[in-house]
Amino acid sequence: MNAMNEAISKIGIVPVIKLSNPERDAVPLAKALCAGGVPVAEITFRAAGADRAIRLIREAVPDMIVGAGTVTAKEQIDAALAAGGQFLVTPGFDGELVAYAQEKGLPIYPGCTTPTDYHAALKFGLEVLKFFPAEQSGGLAKIKAMSAPFPQFKVMPTGGVSLKNLAEYAASPVVAACGGSYMVTAELIEGQRWEEITELCKRSRAIVEEARRG
Repeated sequence: MNAMNEAISKIGIVPVIKLSNPERDAVPLAKALCAGGVPVAEITFRAAGADRAIRLIREAVPDMIVGAGTVTAKEQIDAALAAGGQFLVTPGFDGELVAYAQEKGLPIYPGCTTPTDYHAALKFGLEVLKFFPAEQSGGLAKIKAMSAPFPQFKVMPTGGVSLKNLAEYAASPVVAACGGSYMVTAELIEGQRWEEITELCKRSRAIVEEARRG
């Protein structure tokens, strides 16, 4: 795997974050994640100002890996890149966006859950795909089934991942990392409950590491 894929895989969990108040919350949230051993964040464009949040975090916590999620347009790729974003995540597979991201030199993880998606991803030389929505699309059973004809891919299951099933996903050799929002819920962020977020991250890292040891 390339360097970005390796770095994310080593952490094993990617918080998927919607920020309604980047100026207030982006930096303390980033520091809370890092304190919990999860120095990576996917800031989604589901809320306005995702690029501002990315810029704020990259400036304040330069060692953290920060990317943009819910990317559905080239303009968002440009905004993420200008803000210092280091990777992109799309909810579905869009060949035009994948090609544009690769042209710009940004790693991209498109949402893929079908053989047709996987076939399309092959043509772009991708190594890691976002499997979304994971639980609703068949979960680990489908991920394993898809890996039989497509062994070259690893996936980041996102959607329905929680502390309850994190170990099951993380133990699979097909899974590079798990995406989740349970440690960065709107309630936790709006309440500025940074210590709770840190503890959830610590628990998540412990679960991932134990699962991988088998």
